[in-house]
Amino acid sequence: MKNKKLVPIGLIVGFANGLFGAGGGTLLVPALQKFMKFETHKSHATALAVILPLSVISAIIYTWGADADWKIISLVSAGGVCGGVIGAKILNKLAAWWLNILFGLFLAVGAVRMLFA
Repeated sequence: MKNKKLVPIGLIVGFANGLFGAGGGTLLVPALQKFMKFETHKSHATALAVILPLSVISAIIYTWGADADWKIISLVSAGGVCGGVIGAKILNKLAAWWLNILFGLFLAVGAVRMLFA
């Protein structure tokens, strides 16, 4: 039964999100496509919905008792909300193959930056 795969996928994604502060979606999208046979748009939309509560929980744990700069957090969050709305609207207009290409390029650029930063 394929639903039994969801909890281990969620565990791995949650672990990555908690450990790195983000990035769970980079694992969740391919996992949903490969193991759950989700089509491209559904996997991205599902990842967007799943990552929000994971990010909120991670943010609370990271900032609990820390000297967090709430002005910066609020400004970046406002930009993130606006960017999320724009990105979600564009997601619905892109063909699946374009979405896969852009997602792959985004991951590749991020990986190169992390290696040489």
